[in-house]
Amino acid sequence: MLMPIHTAPPRLRRTSPLKAISMTTAPVGLDFPYYIRKAGVWLLCLVLLTAVVLSCFFLHGAAVSGITRATHVFPVLADISSFSSDNEEYSLERVLKAASMQDNSVILTTLNEAWAAPNSVFDLFLESFRIGERTRHLLNHLVVVALDRKAFSRCLAAHSHCFALVTEGVDFSSEAYFMTPDYLKMMWRRIEFLRSVLEMGYNFVFTDADIMWFRDPFPHFHPDADFQIACDHFSGISDDIENKPNGGFNFVRSNNRSIEFYKFWYSSHETYPGLHDQDVLNRIKNDSFITEVGLKLRFLDTNYFGGFCEPSEDLNRVCTMHANCCFGLQSKLHDLRILLEDWKKFLSSPPNSIASGWRVPQNCSLDSLQMDLQLPEPTTTDKL
Repeated sequence: MLMPIHTAPPRLRRTSPLKAISMTTAPVGLDFPYYIRKAGVWLLCLVLLTAVVLSCFFLHGAAVSGITRATHVFPVLADISSFSSDNEEYSLERVLKAASMQDNSVILTTLNEAWAAPNSVFDLFLESFRIGERTRHLLNHLVVVALDRKAFSRCLAAHSHCFALVTEGVDFSSEAYFMTPDYLKMMWRRIEFLRSVLEMGYNFVFTDADIMWFRDPFPHFHPDADFQIACDHFSGISDDIENKPNGGFNFVRSNNRSIEFYKFWYSSHETYPGLHDQDVLNRIKNDSFITEVGLKLRFLDTNYFGGFCEPSEDLNRVCTMHANCCFGLQSKLHDLRILLEDWKKFLSSPPNSIASGWRVPQNCSLDSLQMDLQLPEPTTTDKL
């Protein structure tokens, strides 16, 4: 909340003692010029006093207006559309338009306080764009969707395109416990929000912030697909429905087919209560509805779009690497830092040299994941 602005009233010009005496001392007898001068002095004082009072009034009004405006920048929302016209500077339409490419494509990520903290996931995410091959310019098209106030403030300090989105009655600021009610609300809120972006006519790449961008992925997207998604496990065939998708990275083109699909995906969480978006997607990817609407679904090759579940082995081809199959924020940060170090080492190696490969996962290994999942009271975790 902005604090009221306190300002001292303008200082009156000081008058020399001799001049003050000459203006206030009455001469002997009636001196009409003297009384005229005296009346002018009082009138001047009245004008100055009025100016001071009006200044204080307008400054107070500006302070109150500033407070009101600040609360509108980050309102508690139950409906996305209400934000679009609420505050012009940070409206979704304005932010998307400023960040969009020529074909109306944007890159979207979500951020909460836990991942936005200094030296946490958000810093590593931005760094990957800066050190990747032909990825720095993509930051101009990245919109960070902040899920709480501190994440929004952090975004404004570090990035150009920020949008504030909160869910009424839910606190997303802390690291989410996997599969808890608040975690599920956050995942389904995201699906609802992404649908609204499609309805506004924007294509998008959605990326979790724990995905490092090492190369421009756009040349490796399927040109004829409406919806294409990364995988925890890739069979080698892009249209194989048995691929295991991961909702942390996808490219979606805005059209009637994709919009209807997102509506169906969101409504399916009522059919499968207690499941998050990724598990529901696995349930509905075989549904006849997808064929009926004509959605062209493709799965992305882990050779280009890898992760800790199934790493991209060839550093000469990798575009993105996801810290998936990982339990806990500290484990994720540990392995992501090593991942960036390995990438920097690869970039500094002589041409035509043999890449040494990744040293991760370490703390995010599947063995440690299985051990943690067996604990009766698991520690705080984020999405796998």
